[in-house]
Amino acid sequence: MYAVIQTGGKQYRVKQGDLLKVEKLDQAVGAKVALEVLLVGEGADLKIGSPLLNGAKVDAEIVSHGLHKKVFHFRTQEEGWDRIRGHRQHFTELKITGISA
Repeated sequence: MYAVIQTGGKQYRVKQGDLLKVEKLDQAVGAKVALEVLLVGEGADLKIGSPLLNGAKVDAEIVSHGLHKKVFHFRTQEEGWDRIRGHRQHFTELKITGISA
């Protein structure tokens, strides 16, 4: 069974035991989290919410917090100067512990 969840403005397809990097959550490592479910099931037993599915939840545990690899942004002007800026996005790594419909 799999589920489609929404967190941080993005949607993810998950199943039990998956490790997932999502936008940073303001909770401590080891905390339990319940995520919003948009779709759950598999095959003919697929249940779709509009937009959220009532009574369904995905349980997850926060494994770690960190930073993604640095992304560089290059900018040039006709006057002859260049500017290089970098950005590292924060993330939270989740382990999916259970899916209930």
